[in-house]
Amino acid sequence: MTLERRNDVRNLAIIAHVDHGKSTLVDSMLWQSRILAEHDWRPDRVLDAFDPDRAKGIAIMFRHTSLLYRNVRINILDIPGHANFGGEVERTLRMAEGLLLLVDAVEGPAPQTRFVLRKALEEGLPPIVVINKIDRPLARPREVLEEVREMIIDLDAGETQREFPVLFANALRGTCRSDPDGPDTSLAPLFEEILRRVPPPAFDPAAPLGMLVTHLGYDDFLGRLAVGRIVHGSLRPGQEVAHCRLDGTVAAARIGGVFGYEGVRRVPIDEAGPGDIVAVDGVGSVSIGETLADPKDPRPLPAVRVDEPTIAIEVAVNDSPLAGLDGHHVDRESLRERLWQEILTNVSIHVEETDSPDVFRIAGRSELQLAILTEMLRREGFEMLVGKPRAMTRVVDGAVHEPMEVLVIDCPEDHVPVVTRRVETRRGRMTRMVNHGRGRVRLEFRIPSRGLLGFRGEFLADTRRTGIMNHVFESTAPWQGDIPQRSTGALIADRPGRATANAIEHLQARGTMFVGPGDEVYDGMIVGENAGPNDVPVNVVKDRRPGTDAPVERARTVGLVPPRSMSLEQALEWVRDDEVVEVTPRALRLRKKILPGSPRPHKS
Repeated sequence: MTLERRNDVRNLAIIAHVDHGKSTLVDSMLWQSRILAEHDWRPDRVLDAFDPDRAKGIAIMFRHTSLLYRNVRINILDIPGHANFGGEVERTLRMAEGLLLLVDAVEGPAPQTRFVLRKALEEGLPPIVVINKIDRPLARPREVLEEVREMIIDLDAGETQREFPVLFANALRGTCRSDPDGPDTSLAPLFEEILRRVPPPAFDPAAPLGMLVTHLGYDDFLGRLAVGRIVHGSLRPGQEVAHCRLDGTVAAARIGGVFGYEGVRRVPIDEAGPGDIVAVDGVGSVSIGETLADPKDPRPLPAVRVDEPTIAIEVAVNDSPLAGLDGHHVDRESLRERLWQEILTNVSIHVEETDSPDVFRIAGRSELQLAILTEMLRREGFEMLVGKPRAMTRVVDGAVHEPMEVLVIDCPEDHVPVVTRRVETRRGRMTRMVNHGRGRVRLEFRIPSRGLLGFRGEFLADTRRTGIMNHVFESTAPWQGDIPQRSTGALIADRPGRATANAIEHLQARGTMFVGPGDEVYDGMIVGENAGPNDVPVNVVKDRRPGTDAPVERARTVGLVPPRSMSLEQALEWVRDDEVVEVTPRALRLRKKILPGSPRPHKS
């Protein structure tokens, strides 16, 4: 087989840690290539257009933008920052031939970058390194470059991968230089390095059509879109294709439109060839990992794997006394329609109805992924009740089996003992330890999926945010035994009203408060964490002491301990089986599933 190269296309994956300037750099690249100048809409932070990406500070979903430089199409693929989103990282890397690693000139390479960088190097992608923010007062570009070199060597990079080009940039100004002390230029040297360093896509000119579907999109007018890279052959609107499914069957289909990318826009094109990343409509039942092929000679491409869901939550319509005050989507049908729309493009999420008409079960790869989905709904104006995440079990030969994961941890060797103890209490068992003698250790464990619930926050605290973790589903195994859960009880409001400083002052001795003076509460709402193991009803709306006036009451708040504020992930980790998180656009409240005087119980 003789392969040819398509020299007018480059596919580049970009990796960076939070706030290292990835989106700013891409914006500057688009401006200097004059792509954005052609559009009436001129966005800021193109790669962070997805609201939860901005809120979490990480790339969550696949992002793709495209520009032209010297008649070469450069496709920029934003790599998600976590491995908990149905194989997004691996699927995106399958479409790239090169890698751009962006690092802050002050902070240096972050531990969380190591996982994605390791995956990219294992794929054989040649790196280009950009040291950004060299204008900052504490910038140390030369030291950071040495840290990058050490990290790439530590990740067992190949001989050619270790000889990477380096540029020093100020992405905000859209300038770069080849030496830390050299003169500034435009981003032209970066474009030139991309053309020189990133190999053009290779293809077999004699091979029939083969397009691997790696992502899904959705359009209100076109329906489901298959997004992927054409490996061999070409695609045109109206073309007959063979839809090679994962189960081995082949179905006939006709392509509707073929869409490429210009900057931030999806635009129709007349023909796409090898190496192009396109979206096509007309194959409504297509799924990730499948192939669009030549109907006369259908040859399925090697499929990409989408991890099966291991964790599930139940989401119910909000029936609390404060329901409807924040959101404008509070009914069952709106929630159901939105969840069914989500599964059209997010194949790593499963949604099903339950015995209760107001409750839906949502399954995914991790609690973080499910929290992201809930955050999306919250930002869209939905109100809901979310129950504690649970592992998805099954019965095999009369015995309960649960999903097991391979947990890979990379952390400084000083933190190995505490991390190992933490994992072992969650029924994890170490299977491998690798120490290269460079100060960091790689640990591998086999652990139940439910053992990872709440582990991420504890792990980051134990390693002072210097550790990275990744986990993949391995298999199912017999139930591994009980795992210690929250040992404290809850302080539960026993009447509605507004919390007062006087009541909170007296309750602080019992535990940690979740509400502050003036916060509205209702009967059955959890207002704090009891230091003991039991749930305790409390009066948190008690009037101020007789004879005191408002100025004295306001002064009393000065001595109060600030209430504990939780993120959605932390709240889901905290609740027990008989508790839920009330999620609204402006508030997160904890409460008991069944409130006193509730007209009906519900599941969640």
